[in-house]
Amino acid sequence: MSNQHLVTTILFAVVITLAHISVPNVNASDNLEALPPNQTAFAQRTLKFLAKIDAEFFDRVEKLNGGLELETQSVSTEFADYDTKVARGPVVEKVGRAFHITKKPQTRFQKQNLWSRYHSFDVHPKTPLVGMLHTAFVIQFYPDGSSTLGGFLDILPGATSEEDLAYLRETMDEVYAKYGIDGAPHRELSCQGHVDDDPLAMDNRYRRRTACVGGSFFSNPGMMDVTEKNFNFMTEAYERFIDAYMTLIEKRKDDPYTVQDIAAQDAMRRNWLEDMLFSDPFTTNITPYEVWSLSNLPPAVKF
Repeated sequence: MSNQHLVTTILFAVVITLAHISVPNVNASDNLEALPPNQTAFAQRTLKFLAKIDAEFFDRVEKLNGGLELETQSVSTEFADYDTKVARGPVVEKVGRAFHITKKPQTRFQKQNLWSRYHSFDVHPKTPLVGMLHTAFVIQFYPDGSSTLGGFLDILPGATSEEDLAYLRETMDEVYAKYGIDGAPHRELSCQGHVDDDPLAMDNRYRRRTACVGGSFFSNPGMMDVTEKNFNFMTEAYERFIDAYMTLIEKRKDDPYTVQDIAAQDAMRRNWLEDMLFSDPFTTNITPYEVWSLSNLPPAVKF
């Protein structure tokens, strides 16, 4: 056997159709008309916000890659509807966008909701000088009148420089400060994962090794009630962190890099695959393999 790495290229997607640059209207049994007026307003604002984020994001991807060819996939189960959109190219090597609507719970850390939306990006640049981005935004309204708002914003650093990590950290610091939110526990949750008594706890031996510059807003202390302040915080954090990350790709895409930088990227991508297979509570318990493998995984993983 040669001493070269065995390269496993993960190419799951099949082109189904070209999608419009907007959040899809996935068929689901969500019950918007059952919400009280204040929650209906937040739901409508959510749809408008996610459509805006989707359009702006894929516009930047198209400009970076010199074009935009999309692979799409729609999957429906008794538990949820899943819409996935993927783009590939020479600069943004692969990006997956996931859009989920939960219909009924299937694990102990879920409960029945009247209306929900989940949105995420997983971005894998060609350059190893910018790590991979994982974002998530989730909002849910329940029959008892309660609600939850949460998500995830961070990168797996790979060979990202300290200068660029500081830029991402400072971007989030500004949003935390604006809304009077202590970012420390959210960054700790992003770094350390969920403790043993947390319903989301999994095998942290394989957990993603994040840069801890953004934050996790899942479970405690992450999930929040849907209020004006919390909604504005999450939407602004989501928009600004993604914008800062894409700015780094634009800045570093033509910079030279070393074999050590490539090795750091290889290790990062392998760690992300391990997290998806063994540690993430959603990919291991909820989301079908054919969905998360298309939307989340890097274009290639080396062993």
